[in-house]
Amino acid sequence: MKALVMTGKQEMKMEERDIPTPKDNEVLIETAYAGICGTDDALFNGLPGSADAVPPIVLGHENSGVVKAVGKNVTEFKEGDRVSVDPNIYCGHCFYCHTGLFEECENLSAVGVTRDGGLEQYFTAPDTVVYRIPDAISLKAACSMEPISCGVHTMHIMENIQPHMSALIIGDGFMAKLFAQLLRAYGIRNITMTGRHDDLLAKEQKELKLTHVVNTTKEEIPGDYDIVIEAVGKPETQEAAVKHTNNGAQVFMFGVGEPGQTFSMNTYEIFKKQLTVKGSMINPNSFEDTIALLETGAVEVEPYQANTISLDQVEDVLNKTTPMTGKTVVAVNPNLK
Repeated sequence: MKALVMTGKQEMKMEERDIPTPKDNEVLIETAYAGICGTDDALFNGLPGSADAVPPIVLGHENSGVVKAVGKNVTEFKEGDRVSVDPNIYCGHCFYCHTGLFEECENLSAVGVTRDGGLEQYFTAPDTVVYRIPDAISLKAACSMEPISCGVHTMHIMENIQPHMSALIIGDGFMAKLFAQLLRAYGIRNITMTGRHDDLLAKEQKELKLTHVVNTTKEEIPGDYDIVIEAVGKPETQEAAVKHTNNGAQVFMFGVGEPGQTFSMNTYEIFKKQLTVKGSMINPNSFEDTIALLETGAVEVEPYQANTISLDQVEDVLNKTTPMTGKTVVAVNPNLK
């Protein structure tokens, strides 16, 4: 089989490998699609994701495919099942797992980060992180279940969501588009999104039924909001997220900054407004809700998968030889249905 192996910082090599044999509690999956995200870009450039990726490793933590074989102890899956994979594997015995904060697991491992992922024709995963997908969800859409589930986790850690609340999404990338749909699915109707291009913002306002859009290259963000989701990860946008808040607002720092990056907050304003400022780390216990949202059409993802490439184009995309704008998915075997 073909496997795209990250052999070092900013280095990849296509290798011929044997198809892996699943262990007793594992599932062997033939990859249909694998998504490329900011975490893959970070790992390719030697930065950490949810965990460190130590070369040689096959990236690809956003995956869908078809079960080809199962280990002897696996009873929930069979050959031919259409599946997606939650990449994050929790140890179950550390302090954070014992107290329900799984995303902070001290021994976190992940498909496509610490063990080989979907940028190869076949990969294995523990049966505990494999999810059968309904017929209504395409395999192409299913490869984006992981990023949707990360957004769902943000929704899970919001407190006391009420339909009258106003929401601000800073950024208009792939995750911002998902958040617009998630906020609406969870009952929020007044949603403002920021971006940098009038034509894209106009298109997004219509498609996502946004209340307002703001081109931040031309105007200041108007007003203050009850919920603010920062989906960029830059100090200036993080500062803006805290600034544009109503009393009692919740701010979610979803965009991932570089290690060591900082931004300034007015601590008196945090006190006076009684703000809640939270990080949102990966996606524990979020895949079932993600499946429901996709199956019912409350969240649509394929219209926002902007680029479809082949396995041998991935390195050029990650090293910016072939720069691409918007969400990119890799058609490892698009003939799978």
